[in-house]
Amino acid sequence: MKLTIIGCSGSFPGPESPSSCYLLEAEGFRMLLDFGNGSLGVLQRYAGIYDVDAICLSHLHADHCLDMCSYHVVRTYSPAGPLPRVPVHAPAGAAQRLNAAYGMPDEPVMEKSFDFARLSPGTREIGPFEVTAAPMNHPVETYGFRVTHGGRSVAYSADTGESVELVKLAHDADVLLCEASFVDGPGLTPGLHLSGRQAAEHAARAGAHTLVLTHLVPWNDQKRVLDDASRGGFAGRMELARSGAVYDLG
Repeated sequence: MKLTIIGCSGSFPGPESPSSCYLLEAEGFRMLLDFGNGSLGVLQRYAGIYDVDAICLSHLHADHCLDMCSYHVVRTYSPAGPLPRVPVHAPAGAAQRLNAAYGMPDEPVMEKSFDFARLSPGTREIGPFEVTAAPMNHPVETYGFRVTHGGRSVAYSADTGESVELVKLAHDADVLLCEASFVDGPGLTPGLHLSGRQAAEHAARAGAHTLVLTHLVPWNDQKRVLDDASRGGFAGRMELARSGAVYDLG
């Protein structure tokens, strides 16, 4: 299983990275976790534009799903004609949300390009992957994911405040992609996002092996986010996410 970080910028694209998007590959199968704004362009450095086999959307905020609109154009208007629909596992209302974002009532709707399946907590098989979804602590319906293949695992927090479910989801994970949107300090808004320190605390409780701090908001000092995480009690490998970083899990 190979993980490539396509986009790791939080809330909006930054100068070095698009918004949230992560490519997982195994046995020739390519699956995306989230498809945030700006990510389709960078994705083409690492995969053929037509070669996405499945998509999981954690939630329907624009920085996690908006490039679905661009990919709809790819799938609908390719030189070879409309392409087969891609399975999309997403929270309720995904098709309606994305059709509204696309906003072209005289053109084919998203359902022509994507086969939407509603997410719910639990485990499902997607291609060669075992994918577990668990509800996160965010103002809209949001799921974190654990993707397993060949005895190796990647956990992804999506957007969340402090969450017992995230600790369970990331238990003994080889890599935990954990959001760190906040700079640590008093008065952090509960039920919204994590600081670097809180992300590290979750990773420590979960016993994850590697912590990758992601959803990095461009206006924050990223060195400060990493310094915050160093106070979270996590003893494993820890680093900031970077667009283009590759983790080969064998």
